Amino acid sequence: MMLEMLQSPFMQRALLAALLVGITAPAVGIYLVQRRQALMGDGIGHVAMTGVGLGFLMSANPIWMATLVSVLGAVAMELIRTYGRTRGDIALAMLFYGGMAGGVLLIELSGTGTTANLTTYLFGSLSTVSDSDLAAILLLAAFVVLVSLGLRRQLFAVSQDEEFARVTGLPVRALNLLVAVTAAVTVSVAMRVVGLLLVSALMVVPVAAAQQLTRSFRATYALSVGIGVVVALAGTTTSYYQDVPPGATIVMLAIAAFIALTALAAPLARRRARAAEAATAEAACGAGPRSGRPPADDVKV
Repeated sequence: MMLEMLQSPFMQRALLAALLVGITAPAVGIYLVQRRQALMGDGIGHVAMTGVGLGFLMSANPIWMATLVSVLGAVAMELIRTYGRTRGDIALAMLFYGGMAGGVLLIELSGTGTTANLTTYLFGSLSTVSDSDLAAILLLAAFVVLVSLGLRRQLFAVSQDEEFARVTGLPVRALNLLVAVTAAVTVSVAMRVVGLLLVSALMVVPVAAAQQLTRSFRATYALSVGIGVVVALAGTTTSYYQDVPPGATIVMLAIAAFIALTALAAPLARRRARAAEAATAEAACGAGPRSGRPPADDVKV
């Protein structure tokens, strides 16, 4: 049965798209989680709906149009976050809801699409991933991976502490905009598999799951991408055999992974705490009288 699935051309495209989504979504999501902007992907997904409708209206590839519109929306969101004060939340709300309403309106005006077509972009659809869609997804995913890996130190510094990054001379404003643009591109990558309304979950949940076990940024990045790939491929395969929505299946598997790793992390945390207490007690018993600064080996780096 597995061989039969792999011989199907549309499943080959769907699995490759799912693989790319599993890699890119957590790769960008880790920076959003660090910045406490876990719901940014959801907002971009609303804006991208206008791009999908515009694609139908102009007879263009909806993925490329969604990318263009979502990038513009993400830049606007970042500028509102930076400069918006008391009215910032209202402006963001209008941007989100306007994006959703614009998508529905434009796709009806196009004459070539219906709200049923829009549903495939909202929740994902395996059978609609075409060769042109896959080519677009591949190019966009390559951009996301290059940015998230090539600039990981700079993006992490900005996501962790903007003031410190600014003092060290990093172009904070440009890097913030780059994070927003990369998140927008990731939404466009994932909308065919997970759907615009669920892509934010795949950007955040694998990262949250990985954080239950890891302590360093590098380990969290690697584990979250691994979880993203596993749940994306497993959800796509399950969708083929059980005839269930791929996006919802992938997200539920990601949540299941979070629950499982959280349960596993609890005893590990207690074991680490006991080991740390034992090491502290042993050091206290073996320490002689000392004065002045501790030796260099005692300094925690």
